Amino acid sequence: MPQLKTDIQDHIALVTITNPPRGYMNNETVQELIAAQKELDANDDVRVVVFTGGVPGVFIRHYDVGEILVYQDIARKAAAEGNTDPAPEPAVQAFYNVIDFWRKPTIAAINGFCQGGGFEFALSCDIRVAQDGDYRIGLPESNIGIFPGAGGTQRLTRHIGVSRALEMILRGRTVGPREAAEVGMIHEVAPGSNVLDHALVIARDLASKTPASLTIIKELIKPAPDRTLAEGLRMEYEGFAALIRDDDGSKHLMEAFLAQGEDINKVGS
Repeated sequence: MPQLKTDIQDHIALVTITNPPRGYMNNETVQELIAAQKELDANDDVRVVVFTGGVPGVFIRHYDVGEILVYQDIARKAAAEGNTDPAPEPAVQAFYNVIDFWRKPTIAAINGFCQGGGFEFALSCDIRVAQDGDYRIGLPESNIGIFPGAGGTQRLTRHIGVSRALEMILRGRTVGPREAAEVGMIHEVAPGSNVLDHALVIARDLASKTPASLTIIKELIKPAPDRTLAEGLRMEYEGFAALIRDDDGSKHLMEAFLAQGEDINKVGS
């Protein structure tokens, strides 16, 4: 049974992830997400992608621990046969890297439990908004003797800092959505009762902008912590020069800005 449903409207793709009854992520989920990403990447009508959960009260509960045990058994058998080379990069980790650096903006509309591999997925998205409620967000892997292995140690640290990330991951401590917003794990708790409605408001705002400008913004900001300031400034200038040279959308919006009385917050409205 398919685990994904994709709806496209007004340049926004809504991808709903459903794996009942618990809402785990497994390899089947990952393979469907990989295929969906490739299809959406090739669709120039799609400017923004929103991910949300389809099991009530769950975004993605966590990665299926049963599959991790199978992976462990395979690794131990290989080691017993003398093969101690690191296993190839798991598909889930490679996919999260693709989402992180995808040219199209992504939003995680967190509508329930979002832990372990599910939160690692949310961390790969550009914007994370969460529904208020009694559920948990975070990386609890140390509670079962492992640690986040699909980007969690690296991405959470970049979002909330070394000290707090270390404390939370060492303890396997998860938090409710309001504390998650306070410490920077998510951007905000959605006002009202429906996080998807709020995520779509943000998505429509992004979809109204030129795709070329958003792509370059992501290319500049995402890897910024790994560059020197001089490198980043050089790339920023080169990107800006290329944008104004090549992108008709930016030309039209700047002309509209001048024609509408120079209120930069209402261009095109």
